Amino acid sequence: MILGGIVIVIVGILVINYFKDIETGTTLPTGQETQEGPTITKDGKTVHIVQLGDSLWKVAERYYDSGYNWVDIAAENDILDPGLIDMDQELVIPNVEPKEATVKIAQEILDNQIQPISGATYTVVTGDNLWNIAIRAYGDGYRWVDIAAENDLVSPNLIHTGNILVLPR
Repeated sequence: MILGGIVIVIVGILVINYFKDIETGTTLPTGQETQEGPTITKDGKTVHIVQLGDSLWKVAERYYDSGYNWVDIAAENDILDPGLIDMDQELVIPNVEPKEATVKIAQEILDNQIQPISGATYTVVTGDNLWNIAIRAYGDGYRWVDIAAENDLVSPNLIHTGNILVLPR
């Protein structure tokens, strides 16, 4: 009986909050963020006002359709730690071309006289990291994710000398 009373109280509170939100014009979250930070113009420059959930990557995607331009936004605003931006912070959006993802190719390996990896497995040596292994194995550093997934690595930034990694082909 006590449990039934607690359930009724909780349901009542939820119903009251629901109708209060309808009256104020807000709605319950749907799991999708639809709010974009406001854009203003100051001295002929586009300025983005940071909102909850914003990151430099998200802001760059909004203005350039490419998250890789976060570097340009950070440089323009003298942001030393790109992981730390504040609510209501004004970010000047520089007028630059959108960046595309770049892929390091095998020529870089040859220029540095590093041997490419052609086998289905690789034994880790001192100084290796997944990025460099992926460049040597595939000519594309971004494929480090494939190596980490194939080997069920819990901490991909921590590999040990002597580990044998399976290279998906």
